[in-house]
Amino acid sequence: MSDTSTDAPAVLTERRGAVLVITLNRPQVRNAVNTELANGVAAALDALDADDTLSAGILTGAGGFFCAGMDLGAFAKGESPWIDGRGFAGITQRASAKPLIAAIEGFAVAGGLEIALSCDLIVAAAGAKLGIPEAKRSLVAAAGGLLRLPRRMPYHAVMELALTGDPMTAERFHEFGVVNRVAEPGAALDVALELAATLAKNGPLALMASKRIIEEQVDWSLEEMWGKQGEIAGPVLMSEDAREGAVAFKEKREPVWRSK
Repeated sequence: MSDTSTDAPAVLTERRGAVLVITLNRPQVRNAVNTELANGVAAALDALDADDTLSAGILTGAGGFFCAGMDLGAFAKGESPWIDGRGFAGITQRASAKPLIAAIEGFAVAGGLEIALSCDLIVAAAGAKLGIPEAKRSLVAAAGGLLRLPRRMPYHAVMELALTGDPMTAERFHEFGVVNRVAEPGAALDVALELAATLAKNGPLALMASKRIIEEQVDWSLEEMWGKQGEIAGPVLMSEDAREGAVAFKEKREPVWRSK
């Protein structure tokens, strides 16, 4: 372990109704990612997916900021922030099957932004700084930043982020559509909880299927896209929850989901 470790868990989880709040909890090093934090994130995502009574997750940071990226001190001592099958911080190559919202205060830079980009929705406090400053240290944003940002932002804006290493504000990322909601400083988690509550009203099977289709359709050909979509959507349309949704609508009541 690094010298900055404490007895407090590197990752905290708290249930809020049908939502699991996952908190990066190493504020003494700006929530930088070491082995313990990466393992904690991976375990929390596994717990989210394994619980049928949970519909969505929120990933946030302790101490008034999101994450500064990799813990270079821990890395220099031999710790690895990568998890087999999940990637950096236990999330960048494979997150949860259920919807995940990033709630950002202060800043999300380097690997911290790449963690946020691994989520499906992003809420960020006004004035929060987001960026990939790796080039300033002759490093490369190879945990998803250079792969995901070009699919979500204009070419020249991504080039500016990558080549200058300078951050942009949450407001600027909101203009590009990367940030879904801009919250008042200190209120990112509250806004994320409101957004998660909206998601949690919907059918959990439909949420997971919709997320999967949006993620996977990027490289589907015209010939295969309808068939591949049908493979994912078909079981949902035939589920007990789909029937419950229709019956509840007809009976003018809230549906009771069973994830079946």
